[in-house]
Amino acid sequence: MSILSSIRQPLATALAGVSANVFTHVPENVPVPAVILVPDSPYLELETINKSTLHAKVNMTVTVCVAYASNPAALDNLEQLLFSVLAAIPAGYEVGPVERPTVTQVGSSNMLVADIRVSTYYTN
Repeated sequence: MSILSSIRQPLATALAGVSANVFTHVPENVPVPAVILVPDSPYLELETINKSTLHAKVNMTVTVCVAYASNPAALDNLEQLLFSVLAAIPAGYEVGPVERPTVTQVGSSNMLVADIRVSTYYTN
């Protein structure tokens, strides 16, 4: 099992019901609204390493993106999507802080984004 198949993909599947495009990686183009799962820092916090087992805490960022055209509307859209995502995160994932919204430009598109810190455990 890989981190993709045992952690990121199940989280993406749980988030599939929110009103956004959900990605387990950063796509080349970001169609908004979007939810993107990316590694956080530190990415892996190793707890057990021996010849047969690796047990680690995996830290990820769930980046939530909406179109940025009107600040009040964009912020409201972002907050609604954030709460939808938070409600859809399944058991077994620890939810940390939500970072403040920022405007990010991808290509010619402006987006309002916020990051949710999420952690879970992986054994290989």
